[in-house]
Amino acid sequence: MSVFGFWSLLTALLILLCCLGSGGQAFEVYMWPEKLAVEIKGSTEVNCSTSCPQPDRGGLETFLKKSAIEDHHPQWQRFLISDVSQDTVLYCHFTCAGKQKFRNLSVSVYQRPTQVTLKLKPSRVGVGKNFTIECTVPEVKPLQSLTLTLFHGKDILQNQTFSGAVPASQEATTTFNSTAQREDGLLNFSCQAELDLRSLGGSLFQSISEPQTLEVYGPVQDNQMVIIITVVSVLLFLFVTSVLLCFVLGQHLHQQRTGTYGVLAAWRRLPRAFRAHPV
Repeated sequence: MSVFGFWSLLTALLILLCCLGSGGQAFEVYMWPEKLAVEIKGSTEVNCSTSCPQPDRGGLETFLKKSAIEDHHPQWQRFLISDVSQDTVLYCHFTCAGKQKFRNLSVSVYQRPTQVTLKLKPSRVGVGKNFTIECTVPEVKPLQSLTLTLFHGKDILQNQTFSGAVPASQEATTTFNSTAQREDGLLNFSCQAELDLRSLGGSLFQSISEPQTLEVYGPVQDNQMVIIITVVSVLLFLFVTSVLLCFVLGQHLHQQRTGTYGVLAAWRRLPRAFRAHPV
């Protein structure tokens, strides 16, 4: 490109910028924050601004409750948005030299996972038997930002996200099926709920359940039961035998004292003829 062509292009660009500036048509509209997550029934501040030096008018359009905050300035306005109950969109607008521009802001409503419940089904199980870990979080929103993590001690058993969940649903449940091992009863089970709103302009919220202990029993306990039953049976046999021996011994002593036993024995030793015709 020649020097003449370069200066011609530069001159044309400067003339275009001057024309746009003098016509008051080149301006922008901004909103702060750029992303917004509000707790359900909560309130927040929104700032609308423009690069237009002297805008004709401006404002914020929304069906939510809004009120202008002091320190009003022609190039920016602050509003308090309150009683946010559902996801919505805010529209900020300014008019500069007869031209109007908009900027929108998506507002996401969230509800923290304050209650996390963990259940072991059953809570007492034998070695090698199946059991289920169930974690439930009611009243949480949005489910798309929720992750439930099941722990055994510090080890992660399962992670479940709800990115494909139905937006209308506000309850999340995850389950994990396992086979009981003897070491399962040594560490607690727990469930952590994590609501990550950072991509929506919010924070990261975490809540964890009360720890639960699985009672595991195995063959050793079964053998102990067999031993207990055997010992009880032997003791019962000895008791019955001792009672019978005491009874027989008592009868024997009684017969010796009365002489009945000696007479009866002598009588049985006599010949039959003598017993039939005594002298």
